[in-house]
Amino acid sequence: MASMAKKRAVGLGENPKEGDSSSDESRDEEGDSGKDDSEASDEEINEEITVDFEAHTIAANDFNGVKKLLQQLFLKAHVNTSEITDLIIQQNHLGSVIKQAEVPEDSDDDDPDEVFGFITMINLTERKDVQCVEEVKDLLVDQCEKSATPSMTEQLEQILSDSSKPVGLLLSERFINVPPQIALPLHKQLQEEIAEAQRTNKPSGKCHYCLMISKTCKEATKSIPARGGAPKEEYLFVNAEEEFFYEQATMKFHYSVQDETDSCLSGRWSFEDVPMKPFRTVMLIPADRFPIIMDKLKEYLTV
Repeated sequence: MASMAKKRAVGLGENPKEGDSSSDESRDEEGDSGKDDSEASDEEINEEITVDFEAHTIAANDFNGVKKLLQQLFLKAHVNTSEITDLIIQQNHLGSVIKQAEVPEDSDDDDPDEVFGFITMINLTERKDVQCVEEVKDLLVDQCEKSATPSMTEQLEQILSDSSKPVGLLLSERFINVPPQIALPLHKQLQEEIAEAQRTNKPSGKCHYCLMISKTCKEATKSIPARGGAPKEEYLFVNAEEEFFYEQATMKFHYSVQDETDSCLSGRWSFEDVPMKPFRTVMLIPADRFPIIMDKLKEYLTV
């Protein structure tokens, strides 16, 4: 499976392997190098080339790439991302990693096998005895208690403890400048793999509910109510297509990660030069609403 996408010629602006300080330091060292150099730099940053991405089965050599993407989601939360990554690799009958189809020989990329994104589903009900799964559930309940109403927290705890209606954690992470068009084939393939896992009695088969933790941002100048979520229009979804999941969610709340990072994606984050505060938006979606979501994704991403 392949998807055409745009990639900046200077590399991924939010690549976890690259620190923000490197570009700042180089600019400081150049000092007054002149207006021409500045204009040339602007032209280089705005240059775009076409890149072909492919989806591959998740394998052991994808450990570091998947873990880095999980770290940008969970930040400093008490969640063992190494153990989650191991779990994702063990159940590789579900999910995919996104890689560049062909890396030119003269490419500056250090790793031609670099993971640009991944998608998978972890059945939290089946894996309830795994420590990292319990850490994720504890994180969600704790943040719900702080950010939402007591009745919502009680409802979330009941759903997570009800073994008769399994809950799956949908993880869909990618670098910020990998376009949303790649999400449609990935989600379609994942749904097919989940159905096949259920048919063949493999782990993490079809779930009654789906939980998502989305990276979102909000203008720094706007306040957030102490309890309960603000209107969705005030939030920007880093993965644009996840707003369609939000629309179908029967439970949703937001929590701030401002204290864990000064940015939305491990770098400085702004939208049209407007400072943004980073949040995580938690959504609980009934599985029977996925056909509606897939139709919305198809309509949005194939325009």
